[in-house]
Amino acid sequence: MSNAPTGGREGSLDAPTRHPIDWRNPEFTNEAALTKELDRVFDICHGCRRCFSLCQSFPTLFDAIDATSSGELEGVDKKIYWEVTDHCYLCDMCFMTKCPYVPPHLWAIDFPHLMLRAKATHAAQEGFSLRDRVLASTEAVGRIAGIPVVAEVVNAVNRMKPARVLLEKTLGIARDAPLPEFHSNTARSRLAHLNGPLPAPPAGPAPSAREELRGQVALFTTCYGNRNEPDLATDLVAVFNHNDIPVRLVPKERCCGMPRLELGDLKTVAAYKEENIPQLLAVIAAGFDIVAPIPSCVLMFKQELPLMFPQDPDVKTVAARIYDPFEYLMLRHKSGRLRTEFKTSLGKVSYHVPCHLRVQNIGLKTRDVLRLVPDTTVDVIERCSGHDGTYAVKQEFRAASAKIGRPVATRVQNAAPAHYTSDCPMAGHQIESLLPEGTATASEGGAHGPEHPLKLLRLAYGI
Repeated sequence: MSNAPTGGREGSLDAPTRHPIDWRNPEFTNEAALTKELDRVFDICHGCRRCFSLCQSFPTLFDAIDATSSGELEGVDKKIYWEVTDHCYLCDMCFMTKCPYVPPHLWAIDFPHLMLRAKATHAAQEGFSLRDRVLASTEAVGRIAGIPVVAEVVNAVNRMKPARVLLEKTLGIARDAPLPEFHSNTARSRLAHLNGPLPAPPAGPAPSAREELRGQVALFTTCYGNRNEPDLATDLVAVFNHNDIPVRLVPKERCCGMPRLELGDLKTVAAYKEENIPQLLAVIAAGFDIVAPIPSCVLMFKQELPLMFPQDPDVKTVAARIYDPFEYLMLRHKSGRLRTEFKTSLGKVSYHVPCHLRVQNIGLKTRDVLRLVPDTTVDVIERCSGHDGTYAVKQEFRAASAKIGRPVATRVQNAAPAHYTSDCPMAGHQIESLLPEGTATASEGGAHGPEHPLKLLRLAYGI
């Protein structure tokens, strides 16, 4: 199912182009057709090898090729193809930063979406393991683990070594992987006063360009932000209100679908889309922009759903009006409407840029906002943390995950910053798990965990 064009030229300077995901075509999960395309792409990758250092997918492929007597792809057992697929966590970095053969090149390589196709094919044949179903059921797990008293018990058990050993043996969840805490007092509960009836649609045409902000936002809290780190939402509301940006909640929300996308469960992604898009359209019609504090969730609505549903105008409308919080704040600053009277400097900040934020191609907006704080320096780390959705918590991938993320942790350790941060809170905890025990920060004189950029900005404002 190659989307390769009929023309093209070597050395093109054209921008990379994403083609729609033809996931409803029966050929999408036809194993013979898939294998033919995997053969084509893997052979090109073998001849190039620029991506060898990005993730474990490429070393797995190249090591298997090098171990054959011929040193060519034809000698590789096809079972290895599934191992390559399992190691891909759809970060998109190979497509965005490394591959010289992405569309509009004649070879039209889109490695992440080929891996997505392979995941979907494998899922159609084999289904999902209990562990994968549990890890991807963010809402169901959150509702159960977030019950008062139950939350405290779950959090306590997750910190006990014997319990983690048992969890590893029964579900294959790595004993040393960071697991999120659960909160019974969710973000949506804390901010329930922001969930009133939607106002009547404003008179006049809607903004015609992305830079034309409406000046009021609806918050999509996300599964993780609602149940696991509700401070993300409360900090965002405090910062936005301080900048005279009214905030309300999206009336109802489901999982964005990213955990299911990573499994190749595209039918469930489509089902979530059918519930989320009408809710998001309603707040857009009422005159709101949309923000979400997790980069992967923003990316889902900005990129993945539009590629899955390229003819759906409602999906396009949502994609045009959803923003990363710091993207929104920098657009306000561009028009002279961001408050820059800060009360507290942040000192030296080690800032990790998540892959799913880099893929959005909006620039380093979080860095730019934090740099507005006086006496603050920001050390930018543009490397994968290795957490990558659920990849880092799976026993068989934990070692590879740690290998990918350790250079990031080393950068943080060597910098001895006052704060270390990532827009992705899961990446922040991955870094924390890879730092030597007792690592101190310059300002605290002792170890502490990652702080989200929204919390740092709130600290700088003194609110």
